[in-house]
Amino acid sequence: MTRLTHIDEAGAARMVDVGDKAVTRREAIATGRIAMQPETAAAIRDGAVAKGDVLAVARVAGIMAAKRTSELIPLCHPLPLTRVTLDLSVGEDHVEASATVATDGKTGVEMEALTAVSVALLTIYDMTKALDRAMRIEGVRLLEKRGGRSGEWRAGDGAAS
Repeated sequence: MTRLTHIDEAGAARMVDVGDKAVTRREAIATGRIAMQPETAAAIRDGAVAKGDVLAVARVAGIMAAKRTSELIPLCHPLPLTRVTLDLSVGEDHVEASATVATDGKTGVEMEALTAVSVALLTIYDMTKALDRAMRIEGVRLLEKRGGRSGEWRAGDGAAS
């Protein structure tokens, strides 16, 4: 069984020591969606939400969240991010979010990408809940990561290559 790196020999939580790791280019892509009534999606698409431009605010919120991940997730290292992109697309009954995060560092950016997607989707919920309280955030997951000792990983691969 694989040993969890955030647990010490006594079973206590700890921050992983990355001091001996090499600095490499690291990138992660995460995705998720928020399902909603078609009328809610249309209001977002048409810019007809009373609180303002939902997609613009959600994009900025997701980018800001990626930059502050270590303040939100207790054992994450603070990282100097070199890139955060957040793409949002409105479907008939949902908004899909995809975040790509990169750094040149000693640890990966998977948590930053997942945090960006999660906060962007939560922002969409917050801005449109008056229209549709039954929205569901779904399928937040890592799609791929590159760099570091474990190399590349893609959803569906099952293992690093």
